[in-house]
Amino acid sequence: MNQRLQLYSIVIALALCSLTIRAQQVADTEYKPPITKPAYAQGKGPLVLLDEAHHNFHTATGRYQTFAELLRRDGYVVQGLTAKFSKESLKDAKILVIANALNERNATNWTLPTPSAFTDEEVTAVRDWVHQGGALLLIADHMPFPGAAEKLGAAFGIKFTNGYVRNQPGQGGPDVFQRTDNSLRDHPITKGRDATEKVDAVATFTGSAFQIPNAEPLLVLNTKAVSLLTSTAGQFAPETPREPVGGWLQGAVCKAGQGRVAVFGEAAMFSAQLAGPNRNPMGMNAPVAKQNYQFLLNLMHWLSGILK
Repeated sequence: MNQRLQLYSIVIALALCSLTIRAQQVADTEYKPPITKPAYAQGKGPLVLLDEAHHNFHTATGRYQTFAELLRRDGYVVQGLTAKFSKESLKDAKILVIANALNERNATNWTLPTPSAFTDEEVTAVRDWVHQGGALLLIADHMPFPGAAEKLGAAFGIKFTNGYVRNQPGQGGPDVFQRTDNSLRDHPITKGRDATEKVDAVATFTGSAFQIPNAEPLLVLNTKAVSLLTSTAGQFAPETPREPVGGWLQGAVCKAGQGRVAVFGEAAMFSAQLAGPNRNPMGMNAPVAKQNYQFLLNLMHWLSGILK
């Protein structure tokens, strides 16, 4: 396939994927995978705050409802956070989850520019809270979400690409990261507490890419991966700029002071949704993502300190 035909294939695949993502999505409340060994007694685990103060596309009562319920079944206490980030609003939390936050400008307008979703004071509050022992899960999907997360990410050395990533240019559908090709890396998070929690494959659904120095990689894009830098979400053309992101990351963790940070360039992988008019499963409930839920539980165990 010549380069121009390959680019057309990328454009078509991404356009179709974007249409699915922007179509009506509802949480799959019947998705309840087994948890044979909950990390904590019911309601006795650490407090997890899920950001809902920044025009978030994913919330505990919306597209991340199944995310929240899975964590509760593992013993965590999960609450939505509607207050801005500050020392006071974060003081009782062990884990802060920020999934697809947006600046007010982009709440209903997914075009450039994409200003920060967070004030300088909020960025400082989160950075200080993590360095003092908090744990952050930062998720920024495809454009416009990486742009909104850029300033907060930079506080931890994270560089996002504000586009749509295809790990396999010219192919549609989810991307699967696997142990067999080392795109899913060996780590306490992929090993779990014992052999029953070992994860061999994780699926993502488009998303973004990022770089972070001194990180522990989890999901590594292949050498042919590209990011399409569109100015309007879901709109692509052959002349849309593209950035090579081979070897960049879609999932990684790192230490920051006394705390921990996990960053992912894709949000649907931790959801369980029914998308589009045909209510197709997307996320942890998709057939291609059978181990995603265990990967999420292992990730939370690392953030809360169960996995060293």
